[in-house]
Formats: sequence, structure tokens, C-alpha cells
Amino acid sequence: MDDATSAAQSADHAVEGIDLGPVTTWLTKEIPGATAPFTFELIAGGRSNLTYRVTDATGQAFALRRPPVSHVLATAHDMAREHTIISAVAPAGVPVPTPLGLCTDIEVNGAPFYVMEFVEGHILRDEAASAQVSEAVRAHACDSLIDTLAQLHDVDVDAVGLGEFARKEGYIARQLKRWHGQFTQSTLDGQPGPAVIDRTHELLAAKIPEQQGATIVHGDYRLDNTVLDDAGNVVAILDWEICTLGDPLADLGLLLTYWAEPDDEMSALGVAPTALPGFATRAQLVERYAAASGRDVSQVAYYQAFGLWKLACILQGVYVRYAGGAAAGDRSGVEQFATGVERLGDYALSQVESL
Repeated sequence: MDDATSAAQSADHAVEGIDLGPVTTWLTKEIPGATAPFTFELIAGGRSNLTYRVTDATGQAFALRRPPVSHVLATAHDMAREHTIISAVAPAGVPVPTPLGLCTDIEVNGAPFYVMEFVEGHILRDEAASAQVSEAVRAHACDSLIDTLAQLHDVDVDAVGLGEFARKEGYIARQLKRWHGQFTQSTLDGQPGPAVIDRTHELLAAKIPEQQGATIVHGDYRLDNTVLDDAGNVVAILDWEICTLGDPLADLGLLLTYWAEPDDEMSALGVAPTALPGFATRAQLVERYAAASGRDVSQVAYYQAFGLWKLACILQGVYVRYAGGAAAGDRSGVEQFATGVERLGDYALSQVESL
């Protein structure tokens, strides 16, 4: 077991979120070639849905995804939605883990879950992980990350069977309503989150750019939600839980939100895996995306502000789940999220006020 693992479960060692007996029975019956007994390892890094590495008796590895163990918000953490998306985009050549099975019977594990291929490779979650690959690999990873995003946005949603997956138009307006609703629901002891989130919501709603077509929108596209091979190629996009259809520029804006440069005063989550030599600047990412996609990126600053605001809303929910005891997954640094929500909200407000 390495540092990416926070817990393990075998026949004599329980881990939160896995009901060993029923899940073992389901895996043996539903996943071809899966051989009991199984070991379950809760992979660190996830702040919402939980991901486990499942190793069978022959050494085969699978990945199992399930919702948080409690404090599940309405419309969030939909396992069937994730499974549907990766099943649709895989044949189109988008790099995703191969889906292997979906369980919607909550009697098996207390919540729906799905199983997919476990993709080995590098996940650059922080500076220490980025330091393990060369400067040349970091540079290539930037190109692959953007080219893969453009590839995702080029998928014909009707051709892959996702034409009716979600509404195509009015994406930002829908997202503003959704995340503001989640934010207002995420209260601790009845106390609302920072008021700056409400003010930023009003300004963002008043300045929505015209949507450029309707594509698959990952919703949380960033470096550490991808798996890289040794050369820096993206071999799998992970964490599809808030994927939908809509404005592709939202993915680019959120990527920039997370993308730290060496001279930045702050980073979105307090870690800066992209601040080391070799990584592109945000401006270079935008330029490559414009060339790869052919889209107008002149209003990308709006989408970056929206990304900051959305991240603040998400962190409010994570913090409330953590404070309420639903802390399965990566607990590191979550106690700082209460102040982080307001800090991100202030940053988003200053950006949207300058547009």
C-alpha cells in the first residue's frame, strides 16, 4: 500500500463505504473474471464520490465508485450518470477507464456503485507528484491535457447517444441555479455560507456570455482528474460525477481556476502541482485550446470567475459534510475549507466585477 491509499479491507479488515459480503457476491457474479476474495483500498484525493481500488485473488485491479457515506445532496453523486457518460464516450476515443458494471440495487452496498477498469499511471495531485516526472513530461502533459479537452468537446453528442442526456442550451444559467441551490442547502447548524457567494451569483447571472454550441462538459476537468502515462499523455479522464451538456468554455475556465503559476499569491485548493518548471502558463493553455478547438476564447475571464465561484460552492458542501461527520475519503486540509469558501468567493467577486 502506498501514500495514495487511506484504508484497506479484506475479510478481517473493514473499510467505510464497502459492505464486504454483498459486494463480493456482486463482483463475482457481474464482473467477468473477477475472483474472490477481494481487497478494497480507499484511494485518497476524492472530496466527494469515493473511489476504491479493488484487487482480486489473481491480482487483477478494478476501480469501484460510490457516493459519499452520508449527507448526499439531491441530484448529486449519481452513479448511473457517470457510468452512462464513460460508456458513451469510450467508443468515440475519449480516454476513459473501461466501464465494467453498474449496481443500482442499494441492498448490495447501501448506495448505487459502478466498477470500471483501474488505469495505472501518474496522477499529479501536488508539487511532490509533479516533481516525480521530468520537465519535458510536464510540458507534454500540458499539450495532451488541452488536446484531450478539445477532443472531448468535439464529440458529437447525438452520435454517441447523449443527445437527450441533458438540456443543451442555457448552460451557465442552469449551473448558476444548480450550484447556488446546493450552496444554500449546505448549511452547518442552520447557518448559511458566506454572503459573498450570493453577491457573486447575482453578478455572474447578469453577465452570461453567449453560449458557443453544446458539447459534453466534464464539469471538473483539471490535471489531477486525469491519469498520465510515462510520456505525459492523458490515458484516462476521471471523476465524471457532474458531467452534463452545455458550454465547453466552462471546462476551460475551471481548468484555469485550478492552474497555478509560480508567482501566484494563491492557488484554488492550497496545492500547486503546475507551478514547477515545464508547465505552461494559463495564457498558453488558452492559446492552445483556441487553436485546437477553433472557438472564440475572448471571454474566458468570465468562465474563470464562474469556475472560482462554483468551486467555492462545492467546497461549502464538502466542508459541511466533513463537519457533519461524513469524512470518508481525503480528510487532509478540509478543516480549512470554511475560510477557503469565503476567500474563493472574494476572488471570484473581484474578477467578475472587473469584466
